[in-house]
Amino acid sequence: MKAKNCLIFGGSGQIGRHLIRKLTKNNYKVTVVTRNLHQKGYVIKTQANAGYIDIVEVNIFDEVKIRKLFTKTDICINLVGILHEKERGSTFENIHSIFPSLLSKLCKEYKIKQFIHLSALGINEATDSDYAKSKLEGEVNIQKNFLLTTILRPSVVYSVDDNFTTSFMTLLNRLPAFPLYYSGRTKFMPIHCSDLTDIIYQVISKNIHSKIIECVGPQTISLKDILNKLLKLINKNRLLIPLPLFIANISANFFQLFPKPLISRDQIKLLQYDNIISGKYQTNFDIGLPSVCIFEEEVEKYCYMWREGGQFSTKKYNPVN
Repeated sequence: MKAKNCLIFGGSGQIGRHLIRKLTKNNYKVTVVTRNLHQKGYVIKTQANAGYIDIVEVNIFDEVKIRKLFTKTDICINLVGILHEKERGSTFENIHSIFPSLLSKLCKEYKIKQFIHLSALGINEATDSDYAKSKLEGEVNIQKNFLLTTILRPSVVYSVDDNFTTSFMTLLNRLPAFPLYYSGRTKFMPIHCSDLTDIIYQVISKNIHSKIIECVGPQTISLKDILNKLLKLINKNRLLIPLPLFIANISANFFQLFPKPLISRDQIKLLQYDNIISGKYQTNFDIGLPSVCIFEEEVEKYCYMWREGGQFSTKKYNPVN
């Protein structure tokens, strides 16, 4: 059987790397687009055997060069996304709205078999968040442009390569106390990266076409419970302090100074809303693609990096009352 060609944007991130390995092991050839070949290329090229992966350095807004890539592909996958706006064009509007719209137009023009776009869960409700508004605008644009689009809306995605559990464990390891935004009531349905990439692979291999699929893990966990689970796993005692909103915004201004900010003022707005299934769209469970990874069990596999003594630590956790 002739291998299908997949064109992946955003292949150097945690989801992209998992997906490249999954696709190439199943006889798919992938072309991965990166903006910086020297910085990202060495990571990407180790994810697949030679002959199954091609890495191309292209600015994602260089339409002329991107067009050439569409002439030799069957499936387009967009994993590009940002949590924080930066200079030099990395704005929510550019990355989440304008760029996906460009890809969807090219998918239509070159009659691509499938376009899979990674969005985010809960964006309908978070109307005061610039991040959510840009994600939603991007979805609207691509649905207008290309009917064979499948939009995946995952809850928070975690793995050893994430910026979620690893950032929390780093700060919980270093700080004597940690802020609880909205008293930690915000609910999540965290999905492991391997479960999400399995869903993407099945959508491709089974040629599943559904406008929107909400992708969630098997558990519903509050932010406070997530932090407590992480504290238990790294054997730390820390105070979790509920913060009034105005102080929360001040703390966000502080965290925004980090090279990879843990939280921003816009994300504090997002935390007002639960990040769980809406009931308005199909989920991965509804289409027969259940996620199976349990949060604590998966994080336990790599949390030793934040323990005293590493994986050989024997210290027991005593929760703060």
